[in-house]
Amino acid sequence: MKKAFFTLLITLSLTSYTQDKPKIIIGIVVDQMRQDYLLRFQEKFSDGGFKRLIHDGFQFKNAHYNYVPTYTAPGHASIYSGTTPSNHGIIGNSWFSREKGSAVYCVSDSDASGVGGADKNGKMSPKNLLASTITDELRLSSNFKAKVVGVSIKDRGSILPAGHNPSGAYWFDGSTGNFMTSTYYTNELPDWVSSFNSKKLVSTYLKETWNTLLPIAQYTESTDDDVPYERVLKGKKSSVFPYNLKDLAKSNGLGLIRSTPWGNTLVLDMALAAIEGEGLGNDSTTDFLAVSFSSTDYVGHAFGPNSIELQDTYLRLDGEIGRLLEILDKKFGEDYVVFLTSDHGVSNIPMYLQDVKMPGGYSDGKKATEEIKKFMTERYGDEDWVLDVSNDQVFLNRPLIEEKKMNLKKVQEDLQQFLLSFERVVDVFTSNDLAKRNATADPKMLIENGFNTKMSGDLAVRHKSGYVDGGYGKQGTTHGSGYTYDTHIPIIFFGSGINQGKSVRNVAIIDIAPTLSMLLGISLPSAATGKPLKELFE
Repeated sequence: MKKAFFTLLITLSLTSYTQDKPKIIIGIVVDQMRQDYLLRFQEKFSDGGFKRLIHDGFQFKNAHYNYVPTYTAPGHASIYSGTTPSNHGIIGNSWFSREKGSAVYCVSDSDASGVGGADKNGKMSPKNLLASTITDELRLSSNFKAKVVGVSIKDRGSILPAGHNPSGAYWFDGSTGNFMTSTYYTNELPDWVSSFNSKKLVSTYLKETWNTLLPIAQYTESTDDDVPYERVLKGKKSSVFPYNLKDLAKSNGLGLIRSTPWGNTLVLDMALAAIEGEGLGNDSTTDFLAVSFSSTDYVGHAFGPNSIELQDTYLRLDGEIGRLLEILDKKFGEDYVVFLTSDHGVSNIPMYLQDVKMPGGYSDGKKATEEIKKFMTERYGDEDWVLDVSNDQVFLNRPLIEEKKMNLKKVQEDLQQFLLSFERVVDVFTSNDLAKRNATADPKMLIENGFNTKMSGDLAVRHKSGYVDGGYGKQGTTHGSGYTYDTHIPIIFFGSGINQGKSVRNVAIIDIAPTLSMLLGISLPSAATGKPLKELFE
């Protein structure tokens, strides 16, 4: 009797645990979203989008990237692998490869071909990602019964979150206006994707005129519309509303959709089509839809975080988030979980910072490279001592240094002292120092976490706050640093089993994947170093 009773208890417990698992996880990455946008724009948000996630979910208000560089590819890889570039190997959007002697794109794969779009845009796969993802572990734990789909404008925003063996990964092809994939995944588009592409939604959206969602005078959280800090789209004379997309498409092609709020609309349309087309959430096995909204990044780069264009893009994205939640409610009731975060933040436009008497400025990467090469030539002779300068790192010609029987450590230290003489540089670390992994605090710890001993450069440079590469010009801005404007991002969990609340505890982006592992009761991603967000389990 006792044995039967305890067996029944265990069975009921396991049944309850299984039932607690949501039908579907929706992972939302908003490209280039800073945490402060949720506060700055909150009065203009609707009740059904970002506000609903915050009010009914759990918000981590002090979440940060715990490494540099803060770029799109490392960000997506870190969110889904639960570890930093030092482990997962995605050390930039592109990086110099000593083995190949040239730059490598984060998801490039010469063995793959395009499916459903231009072939050159389909030579992509996750083969450069060295660790498993939470989506990989979900597939493995379910014996591949769980379905996983990635959708984004950007290839890397779809491929890296979806993992190594998903049901599908789809990204936008600007030359055709289609969502495409590669032969790494399949040799033919599923019928539902072909059907979606046949609607030609890009052409429909590019007939719109982009005017502000609200009367422009209400955008009091942003700078004036006509300011000198913003880039001007090809085909326009100034960066002011309205934007006649039909006319601008003549100069910019179908890819223009990326730099408008309708790029996010298109991605959500595709994500919803994936739910129906793949039958996500239709059985007892938890499925996963990874969605990355990229247009916020394109708009942010061009117009900056203080622009009306950016604020309007977020107000419109707020509506798309509301549309998604409403559809999820109708389809799954309360049986779903959403998390929302970002792959990095962004710097204010340096020219604007200078005008309002804040620290900021421009670095001339091309000139710096010339000065580095000149120093090495004057110091050691006329040879090709420098292979590459990129991602704030310098790659020395190690075979040549070895051939000349020189001390690599001494050469690194000599160049380190030279780089420290640059007015805009505040720190320089050698690979020898970073490989010791002995940092106890930032900023060195940030650089160590982004440093891959085998793949990274000989020296890593840290610039002053507010400085960006002048290659972007005096209009627009970028990201990549370890300063809080680039590291401080939102993390919100919402849905089944998620209690309402807020925390100001300092947490890291790499904590998301381990949290999902605990929520789903599956293995941690293979190289995970993050910790579960304990507030969700208390």
